[in-house]
Amino acid sequence: MMSYRMYDYLVPNVNFFGPNAISVVGERCKLLGGKKVLLVTDKGLRSIPDGAVDQTLKYLREAGIEVAIYDGVEPNPKDTNVLDGLAIFRKEQCDTIVTVGGGSPHDCGKGIGIAATHEGDLYSYAGIETLTNPLPPIIAVNTTAGTASEVTRHCVLTNTKTKVKFVIVSWRNLPSVSINDPLLMVGKPAPLTAATGMDALTHAVEAYISKDANPVTDASAIQAIRLIARNLRQAVALGTNLKARENMACASLLAGMAFNNANLGYVHAMAHQLGGLYDMPHGVANAVLLPHVARYNLIANPEKFADIAEFMGENVQGLSVMDAAERAISAIARLSADIGIPQHLRDLGVKEEDFPYMADMALKDGNAFSNPRKGNAKEIVEIFRQAF
Repeated sequence: MMSYRMYDYLVPNVNFFGPNAISVVGERCKLLGGKKVLLVTDKGLRSIPDGAVDQTLKYLREAGIEVAIYDGVEPNPKDTNVLDGLAIFRKEQCDTIVTVGGGSPHDCGKGIGIAATHEGDLYSYAGIETLTNPLPPIIAVNTTAGTASEVTRHCVLTNTKTKVKFVIVSWRNLPSVSINDPLLMVGKPAPLTAATGMDALTHAVEAYISKDANPVTDASAIQAIRLIARNLRQAVALGTNLKARENMACASLLAGMAFNNANLGYVHAMAHQLGGLYDMPHGVANAVLLPHVARYNLIANPEKFADIAEFMGENVQGLSVMDAAERAISAIARLSADIGIPQHLRDLGVKEEDFPYMADMALKDGNAFSNPRKGNAKEIVEIFRQAF
């Protein structure tokens, strides 16, 4: 059925994908007028000989670009990381930001761009389209198949005072250039591959069932789900499987394009609380919650859940819509278990007494408003309890 409503579709201006895509980073920086770059990454990536950071530095310097480095990004990046990076950006008089890594460096780099161009506390910009000034050009070099922050308008940070994750959503956050080179992802550890892959699946599923979905986002989400179902196990099993890596990189990119425009739902709203309070890896939090939130949301759109079962390779022939929809939930849970994701929050140090607070905060999270079923704090507590 035609939706009879207007929708937009936002992606970075230029997106490079495929083996050796990293080679364009210097020339693209030059085309954007960059003369001195702040390279934002983490210490682990910087320490890898001839890894993504070294290769980025090589191509930037070959293009005549000066580089300052901030490598203090932490998982679940914090407002303090942004301020530390901002100090270097200003001291070194940088004009461009290049982020290298997964979602944490990309989000931190966006945060630095926001802080460099907007006055006041970062938390005051939490919400949708609160930014009023253009950010410095951002080039995002991606090294994981999961967060898709390299193609989205979302900047997710943790407030260190309240231990609450907040999201700044704005078209101004979109990187000018995204680079997805699967060769940079080869050999990533199996647990990281598993967690980021489930993050990508969560993006695709939540975008597909979102009340803000449209035919364009559906197309991206559908292909992402198919690719993840067919390739994530293989990428976890053998990190050097280039075909699986390339397909997962493509799936992550497509899922990012889907949720960047259709938005997300309760899985992310709840996962942000686990990341803020417990510093839990975002992909793991999503993976544990996804089957339980899916079951809660099932009555809102059983036809789309039945579709998801089919996209994941389940045999739904002859089943009723509701029975087929249930197959989607079991397929998601089985994939998560097969790749070694912990199945219960109790195994991850979560405390039951935190459920009411996390539920209240989840309902205030920007991702909650596009969930296809409207819930209350009592229902969210129950979902946390089921996942526990």
